[in-house]
Amino acid sequence: MTSSKPYLIRAIYEWINDNNLTPYITVDAYIPGTIVPKEYVEDGRIVLDISPESTSGLVISNNTLEFKARFGGVSRNLYIPIAAVMIIYAQENNQGMAFPPEEFDQESFEEDEQSIADESPKSRPQLRVVTGGKDLDANDQE
Repeated sequence: MTSSKPYLIRAIYEWINDNNLTPYITVDAYIPGTIVPKEYVEDGRIVLDISPESTSGLVISNNTLEFKARFGGVSRNLYIPIAAVMIIYAQENNQGMAFPPEEFDQESFEEDEQSIADESPKSRPQLRVVTGGKDLDANDQE
């Protein structure tokens, strides 16, 4: 059975936005695969504003949370495994949900990495030169 955590994160994110509040997450920056600005990590954690006004291209999938955000005026791409999300809450009233620590699912992470690798360019096709009804390998000379 799949984890309910990404579904709960998406639901609470929507609920916070529907109430005109600001969704924040606390992330365990040491979970493998987590890409966040390390200079803002304190005690292994980083707190991020994931409101529509603060992010671009936010996607919360079943395995990851990805978006762009600006830090010190510089746009950064963030990549956060769902396992790294510790808390999602409204900044204004602290209502939300904390998640118990979970073991990092290396298999899901490797599947995500493999799907990204599968999208890489394929090797060049082998071409043949066709002349006068006779086909030659590109390396062959007449």
